Amino acid sequence: MSHGQDTLVRLARLTDAAAIAAIYNQGIAERLATFETELRTVEHLTVQLAEKGEQYPTVVVERAGTVVAWAGAGPYRARSCYAGIAQHSVYVERRARGTGTGRAALEALCRECTARGFWKLLSRIFPENTASLALHARVGFRVVGVYRRHGKVDGIWRDAVIVEKLLGKAADDALEGD
Repeated sequence: MSHGQDTLVRLARLTDAAAIAAIYNQGIAERLATFETELRTVEHLTVQLAEKGEQYPTVVVERAGTVVAWAGAGPYRARSCYAGIAQHSVYVERRARGTGTGRAALEALCRECTARGFWKLLSRIFPENTASLALHARVGFRVVGVYRRHGKVDGIWRDAVIVEKLLGKAADDALEGD
C-alpha cells in the first residue's frame, strides 16, 4: 500500500502502538471525537492491535517516516449475523489535519475490510465534529440517523451521528437494486 511521494499508507504493526496512542490521546483530550475520557497507554494499544490481529485491520499513514493518521476496525456485535459488519475509528495528528491523511487512512481501511469479506463499515460521530462528517461523506459513507443523548462526556449528554458504508458485493448489489 502506498499513497503519494512522501506519504506511505500501510497496515499497522505492533511497533506503531506508541504513535497510534499519541494520536488517539489527542482526540480523547479534545473531547470532539470519542466518548472515551481516559488516555490510552502504549501497552493498551499494543494489546488491542495484537488481539484484533489480521481479522480487524488497522492502517496507518506515514509522512516522512512519521505516523500522522490511523484508522482501525473492530467488531460490531457478537451475533454471527453481524460477522460482516465492522465499526471503525479514524484519527489524524493535529498538525496533519486537513492534508488528506484522514482520507488516505479511511480509504485504505475500506479496501482492507473489503478484502477480508466485510460488507459494511459503520461509526458514530459527534454532530459537532464537522470535519469527520465531511471526511466520511467524501469517502462514500452515508448518514443513517442520530442517536440522541447516546452518552455523556464530562457529565454532558452527547448525540452521535451514525454513518455507514456498504463494501464489496453488498455495495455492488445496492447499486444494481439488489
